[in-house]
Amino acid sequence: MITSESAEHCLSFIHTQLQTPVKSGEFEKKVVHRAVTISRQAGCGAAAVAEKLAAYLQQHPSGDNRPWTVYDRNLMNKVLEDHDLPLRLAKSLHEDRVSQLEEILADVFDVRPPVRTVIQHAGETMCRLAGRGNVIFVGWGSSVLTAKLPQVLHVRLVAPLATRIERARQAYSLTENEAHKFCVSEDRARKRYFRKYLGADVSDPLLYHLIVNTGRLDYDQAAKLIGDTVLNLHSD
Repeated sequence: MITSESAEHCLSFIHTQLQTPVKSGEFEKKVVHRAVTISRQAGCGAAAVAEKLAAYLQQHPSGDNRPWTVYDRNLMNKVLEDHDLPLRLAKSLHEDRVSQLEEILADVFDVRPPVRTVIQHAGETMCRLAGRGNVIFVGWGSSVLTAKLPQVLHVRLVAPLATRIERARQAYSLTENEAHKFCVSEDRARKRYFRKYLGADVSDPLLYHLIVNTGRLDYDQAAKLIGDTVLNLHSD
């Protein structure tokens, strides 16, 4: 489990990095560094919503004109790069795709860093990126790993199973039965990942500011709803 001590370390690091000296006679202009985490059920269109959200926020700047960046499958490449780990490991790093046996072998034979170490590294990278602002994290337990950071909006995407099955069928050219198995197995994998490595329940509504049903809202509407919430998020 990721400890509160690790989260506090991330907060301390961010506060130190974001403190900039104010020249004599100048008023300090406060820039709010916002970030978003997106948790999702399989087949909810998280990747599409994240990209549309980034575009929407880019069109509605709020003091920080740097481009909004989406971190999804590319997140682990960034984590490995930040911590001087072999980039080839990214191929085997997926949410709950590493078995307990592999983790034990890694600890005993030093084949690669154990999963929990990589997740802690991921938390440190997320905290650093979130502290700078204008980032959107999709998955990887980002809602938990950045839970104590101010100005991070946590979102959960859901949709009826039938809707998600149809989307998965079209997106991945699957049969209806294959799409059903895909959605169910992905949801179970993410639930295991949260429980095993983060000590949390991915479906716990208290982890999120917003729960958005993409079965009732299309991707553009979902992105706008989330984006407007981000823009109106106040400092703690």
